[in-house]
Amino acid sequence: MTEQPGRLAAYWERQLGKLEEAERKRARRLPGWRTRKHRRTLVVVLVFADLALVAGATQFKADPRWVFPAFWLTGLVVGGFAFLTLRVLTGRMSGSFSRLLDEREREWRHRVTYIGYQALSYLMLIAMCYGLVVADTPESAAMMLSALLVTGTTIPAVVLGWSLPDDDPEDFEEGMGNA
Repeated sequence: MTEQPGRLAAYWERQLGKLEEAERKRARRLPGWRTRKHRRTLVVVLVFADLALVAGATQFKADPRWVFPAFWLTGLVVGGFAFLTLRVLTGRMSGSFSRLLDEREREWRHRVTYIGYQALSYLMLIAMCYGLVVADTPESAAMMLSALLVTGTTIPAVVLGWSLPDDDPEDFEEGMGNA
């Protein structure tokens, strides 16, 4: 049994090494987009996509029948693109292991995680109230819950994308030189 902890630790070291390598590759993507201006543009797109999801959820059983899918699919596709792009541009700070982050990035991650948790808690309260008071069917309540859950999960990326300073060009060049 004494071998198991050593094997498990070695396994995790290999996995973290793979994550570090993947992060180095990802850090070289979209170098021209790594400015606050581009990130803020994506944040605005993501917020509007989240609002489209919520608007679609309010129209789940409404006539005409095309309104819900138009809002919902637009929100998912546009929001998904903006969210994934923001995750690349923010260095996946909101979801990386602590070991892969420096002290500043770790502090940012703790801040946005806390903000995201608070926002998601409030959004779930709103979804509960919507389901109890406004929704006429359980399906409508479930759609609003889904829309607000997706919106809540994007909050850390929105906060990071809006508030992070521009990347230091020297750091980016050093990273490229080590490749």
